Amino acid sequence: MKVAFLGLGVMGYPMAGHLAKAGHDVTVYNRTADKAARWVKEYGGKSAATPAEAAAECDLVMACVGRDADVREVTVGRHGAFATMKRDAIFVDHTTASADIARELAEEAHKRGLHFVDAPVSGGEAGAKNGQLTIMCGGSAAAYAKAEPVITVYARQCKRLGEAGSGQLTKMVNQICIAGIVQGLSEGLSFARAAGLDAEAVIEVISKGAAQSWQMENRHKTMLAGHYDHGFAVEWMRKDLGIVLDEARNNGASLPVAALVDQFYADVENMGGDRWDTSSLFARMEKLRKK
Repeated sequence: MKVAFLGLGVMGYPMAGHLAKAGHDVTVYNRTADKAARWVKEYGGKSAATPAEAAAECDLVMACVGRDADVREVTVGRHGAFATMKRDAIFVDHTTASADIARELAEEAHKRGLHFVDAPVSGGEAGAKNGQLTIMCGGSAAAYAKAEPVITVYARQCKRLGEAGSGQLTKMVNQICIAGIVQGLSEGLSFARAAGLDAEAVIEVISKGAAQSWQMENRHKTMLAGHYDHGFAVEWMRKDLGIVLDEARNNGASLPVAALVDQFYADVENMGGDRWDTSSLFARMEKLRKK
């Protein structure tokens, strides 16, 4: 297919690369043109100066940008993709954003004879590089069915959860669960050290039981070593939890743990850890333990 990819950050860069490797005709756009040029040199295809130029005559337009305002800008902004996408083309938004922006843009796409699928991802930079992302989608069944074979190029799991906004709401559930799990793991490791246990040996045992999690398997070693220069940044997790807590205020859900962990991440930011991996909640626990 003729595909555009807008946004070549730590996630978008390898995701667009998988599309090119799969044989799609890919045009990329990035606010920093040098990165787009580097991508073309590595993967082929071509780059465009604006989202509108990249999206012209494309069957699918993918995006992975930062926040609601960025999604709005690359879709309906001055040089947005919606202006040049051909009729019945599909815009797939991989940004973690609000359900409101997904619904808004799905409605606007419909008015223009286009389709919109909100498709936030989970799996981090490693998942993007390895083509092993989990992708949660919202939108019409027909649009999803057409987009799915292309999306699965960089996914290990891809599922439609309902109409527009459902993908974003599911990603919110994902972040709620991760927040509690990482804090629980941080407390457990801190307790193990305070009790004089060999934390590595403890994990070796409990990771074979009910306490096992992806975070435990993939992050305990770096947490114990105090290494956090990798993975999903705290500042982005706080952005996501902000979206979660806003949505909870609207739908009446009670999220005491998510709200508390968001404040713990604020503490990590105050420690200079805004770009640390989310597992750096352990650094906060260690600071408290050593007082």
